[in-house]
Amino acid sequence: MASSDKDCCTLCNDDGTSTKAVTWCIECEVFLCTDCEKHHKKSRISKAHNTMSTKDYHNLPKFMQEISSQCRDHKKKYELYCSFHACPCCVTCITDKHKKCQEMKPLSDILKQVKSSASVQLFEKDLKDVKENLDEIIKHLNSRINTSESQKTKAVEQIRSMRKSVDDFLNKLEREILDDLETKQSKLKSQMNTLLQQLKTQANQISKLQSEFSKMTKYATELQMYVGLREIEKTTSEASKKLEDLKSGGQLDEVNLELTISSELNSILKDVKSFGDIKFNNSPFTLQVKTGRKDQAQHLVPTITTLEQIKPSMVRHLTIPEDRKRLCIEGCGILPDGKYLILDNRFSYSCLLLFSNDGMFMREVVEFTEPTSDTCFVRNNTVAVALGLQNQTVLVDVEKNKIFKSINLSHKCLSVTSDGQILVISSPEKSTIVNLNDMSHKILEGVKANSVALFKGNIYGTIFRENKVCCYKSTGEALWTFMHDGIVYPQGITLDKNGLVYIVPGLNNCLLVVSPDGKNYKKILSEADGIKFLGAIDISRETGIMIVSSETSTDSDDSKSYRTATVYKI
Repeated sequence: MASSDKDCCTLCNDDGTSTKAVTWCIECEVFLCTDCEKHHKKSRISKAHNTMSTKDYHNLPKFMQEISSQCRDHKKKYELYCSFHACPCCVTCITDKHKKCQEMKPLSDILKQVKSSASVQLFEKDLKDVKENLDEIIKHLNSRINTSESQKTKAVEQIRSMRKSVDDFLNKLEREILDDLETKQSKLKSQMNTLLQQLKTQANQISKLQSEFSKMTKYATELQMYVGLREIEKTTSEASKKLEDLKSGGQLDEVNLELTISSELNSILKDVKSFGDIKFNNSPFTLQVKTGRKDQAQHLVPTITTLEQIKPSMVRHLTIPEDRKRLCIEGCGILPDGKYLILDNRFSYSCLLLFSNDGMFMREVVEFTEPTSDTCFVRNNTVAVALGLQNQTVLVDVEKNKIFKSINLSHKCLSVTSDGQILVISSPEKSTIVNLNDMSHKILEGVKANSVALFKGNIYGTIFRENKVCCYKSTGEALWTFMHDGIVYPQGITLDKNGLVYIVPGLNNCLLVVSPDGKNYKKILSEADGIKFLGAIDISRETGIMIVSSETSTDSDDSKSYRTATVYKI
């Protein structure tokens, strides 16, 4: 472990002096000055120790500086590795915490060439994928924040627009009722003023007669009085009659202005409890992110499954209907639900066939007007089909039985493979990676393959005429090449969950499996197992089920052979 005073020589510091350190001993886990380093190299015990400069040491991440080569519990050097617990152990750990652990290995074997192992590339890719995922999600969340601000602005505009609409509508109704009130009150007032003027005129006439009546009685002659009384009688009689007419005609009835507010308007105050509702409308996260590998730590330890342990056991032959026994299988695949796909390609006829989990024919998915050369599962209900010499690959919806997208390329499309995020389309000239999220293309000039497969970011391909199998990085850089007399005209290729490479040699009537480093191989199926003329192959890494196209014969007549696909458990 590193000292807190890491720039000073640990040994000198123990003696009470401060000397600048120039070296870090990885084995002793101490800093050394120039003089102490010389003694350290001369010592029989420490001369073989690995050291590094203090500058390089400080370039290590902080968490790596804290990693010790000694057991914290027993203060002894780690010498063993427990595969069950996936941790290093000292000799005392075995009797302390790992008594029942069977998979104990020398730590030196585990650490051998760890920096150059495939795990480094895999974890580098994992870090890259996780960072890209985080960047994409952060970008997505920032976009969502901006979207929510826009949604808020839009909602505010809608609220204010609705408020304005309500205000405008109520203002209109208010103006209408005020105008109606004014009109009706003015009419009533005019009628009452007219009647009032008439009554005032009559009242003035009566008042005038009242004032002149005393003069009549005092100064008028008998004749004048007689005639005058008749005039007064007539006038009062007419006035009384008019009053009776006004009373009986209702002109003197009280007319009151009353306002009745619309019940619908009143209901707004009663029934409307809020201006609206603000709620969240959730929708599934649709951004495509790169899927991380499961059980990543296991890749730091050599895989338990070896070539010698691979022993396929036959499960079944696909049952081919009588009217389809002349089929020519160019590709086969296993769907996530366990059903099987067969690509039947003949000169005048090509179609994608679906078989059930028990190997029975179900239906024809899609018929093609062009020759086809390979198929693979992509994701969801989608499979890809390569159209061979047409420089085109199509995406097929297996559930809806239809082609929904065509991918046009600048080269032939002989083989396809996918991990759900990318689609690799290969040819003997070059290959193309298609990003399934945005359908962008990336041409790999160095990747040439008649048949292609993907595993943990690397691309594997067979080169038919050169009798070899190659492994490439996703950038197109070659990692290894495998050639052997047992491989003649290699065709189909796939990998299992352990990275073992399964190859179908076209002329050898056998199936080979090659180690992940491309150095060793084993023959696991041959004509002695009842199959010949193998071609297409696929493996479900989740279930360990393998399907291989081959030729078989009926039980009653060996001469009547036909093409089918055989299912194995590996």
